[in-house]
Amino acid sequence: MATMHAQGAAEWAWWIGLLLGAAPLLALAAWHCNDVGHCAAFAMRRWRRDRRARLPPGHMGLPLVGESLALLWYFKLARRPDGFVDAKRRRYGAGGVYRTHLFGSPTVLVCSPAANKFVLQSSSQDGTFGVRWPAPELVGVSSVVNVHGGQHARLRGFILAAINRPGSLRTIAEVVQPRVVAALRSWADKGTIAAATEIKKVTFENICKMFVSMDPSPLTDMIDGWFAGLVAGFRAFPLDLPGTAYRHARACRRKLDAVFREELQRRRRRKETTLDVDGDLMSGLMQMEDEQGKKLCDDEVVDNIVSLVVAGYESTSNAIMWAAYHLAKSPHALRKLREENESISRDKNGGFITLDDIPSMKYTAKVVEETIRVANIAPMVYRVAHRDVEYRGYTIPRGWRVVVWLRSLHTDANYYDDPLSFNPDRWDKPPKPGTYQVFGGGPRICAGNMLARLQLTIMLHHLAVGYKWELLNPNAEVTYLPHSKPVDGAAMSFSKLSSG
Repeated sequence: MATMHAQGAAEWAWWIGLLLGAAPLLALAAWHCNDVGHCAAFAMRRWRRDRRARLPPGHMGLPLVGESLALLWYFKLARRPDGFVDAKRRRYGAGGVYRTHLFGSPTVLVCSPAANKFVLQSSSQDGTFGVRWPAPELVGVSSVVNVHGGQHARLRGFILAAINRPGSLRTIAEVVQPRVVAALRSWADKGTIAAATEIKKVTFENICKMFVSMDPSPLTDMIDGWFAGLVAGFRAFPLDLPGTAYRHARACRRKLDAVFREELQRRRRRKETTLDVDGDLMSGLMQMEDEQGKKLCDDEVVDNIVSLVVAGYESTSNAIMWAAYHLAKSPHALRKLREENESISRDKNGGFITLDDIPSMKYTAKVVEETIRVANIAPMVYRVAHRDVEYRGYTIPRGWRVVVWLRSLHTDANYYDDPLSFNPDRWDKPPKPGTYQVFGGGPRICAGNMLARLQLTIMLHHLAVGYKWELLNPNAEVTYLPHSKPVDGAAMSFSKLSSG
């Protein structure tokens, strides 16, 4: 009997030893098989033509998920959004071009001024790079951010004329200020606010009015919530399962589609009975024609309205929130901002500022640029290689995604002294060439960059001349997905400045 127990114990010990010995080997195999597989596939396809061809340094991570979990860990758990790129630089050198696997696709990550410029300046028309969001259907397959060639040129030209030209900006400055002034008064009446929520609300109301002629209502409140769900899915892993951010984002997108399609039909019915038309962005899209006189279809109008509303208010409201946040922690900068804007307000007898006042607001412009740099509203943009692309001895394979990591430039001590500090005076001299890419670059640079700057300037002016505020939790942690903000929503006390 004792012999049988001894044999049984020995057998269990053997299996446990095998398991303990095999587990690390299996983990090691799982970790490397994705990288080895992609490298082998590349070698088999390219080495017959060019044995010198090589992939950028890096690692593809685990099968299927790649390094997406590591990226999410740095952004969501460690709260160190620069850690993902920093780890690659430490391991693979400072070349600024690395292979990885993100959002379900083999990817090349670029994060240096030269590499970013190379990708952003390259045109899809010459077969180099096109746009590829992680989930194109969320942004809109036929929206301006996803289309190419002549269709992109026409849509971009229309958008520039509608929201980024001086004449349009002049009108926008007049339209948005009454709602901004009313919102600030209501914040002072409340005494304490969550700045992220309140700023997002007023910015969204202005964008809805400018783009779709919608006034605040229970419907716009629901639309706001659907847009929040949509944005949360942009950088989520594209896993369409119950409970995932991606599944929720798709549901929100369907609801937005239904609302805007109903609005399209309402406008068409009204046009049949009256000559009155809305002079907003949606009406302009409905009236657009190509060289053959063909108008945009409903899908194209809806896709572009959704993507433009997202671009118009989500990033801008976040930037305004960060401006208020950093100014609350930078009394010297706030004092200089007040002095400049109070002088302008006195010259205008307290009236609204106009586009003609903007050039004289030198310090305000520095606050705007520093806010956009520090906030890094769009930390990355996405492209896809339409053909094998050679860059500095490396090959970016056809079909691979390219993530242009803009954030790394703006937080690099090689380009900005004490880069994580808020210092508007650093803009007394221009940044080093290629190191300021907050709106992207090349033919797809953000079409609404001047609109965003204008909205920031208007809000800063009215804040500076009429109000004071103080963060309730100045050391609150920051969350970085889908956009960066303090976990408490930048809670602050808010009140009017005394007239004396």
